[in-house]
Amino acid sequence: QVQLVESGGGLVQAGGSVRLSCAASGPTFSINTAGWFRQAPGKEREFVATIYWIGGSTYYTDSVKGRFTISRDNAKNMMYLQINNLKPEDTAIYHCAASVGYCSGDGCGDSAGYNYWGQGTQVTVSS
Repeated sequence: QVQLVESGGGLVQAGGSVRLSCAASGPTFSINTAGWFRQAPGKEREFVATIYWIGGSTYYTDSVKGRFTISRDNAKNMMYLQINNLKPEDTAIYHCAASVGYCSGDGCGDSAGYNYWGQGTQVTVSS
């Protein structure tokens, strides 16, 4: 069973930046795709970005392109989400997720395709 633990959230001023981390442990060799989702208060969980564990290809939801960057360090079993120019609407709990399968395009946004989830880290953006 792969375990995922997020860190790096907190209270940040609008316009600032934050780097979220996701530490993976267990049989990480089984991971082929990993991604980030977020859930704002009173809203449904929303796909943010995904990355192929091998090769590093990425896919982002349109609303975050240009401000969010997903990356990973296979040697450390770590995944990251760099968020720049934070906006109050970025306030949410950010969850990392991992899949033993692959996705493509809009299919990467289907949360049902991810086998493992972290507990989440809160990002609060003050205006």
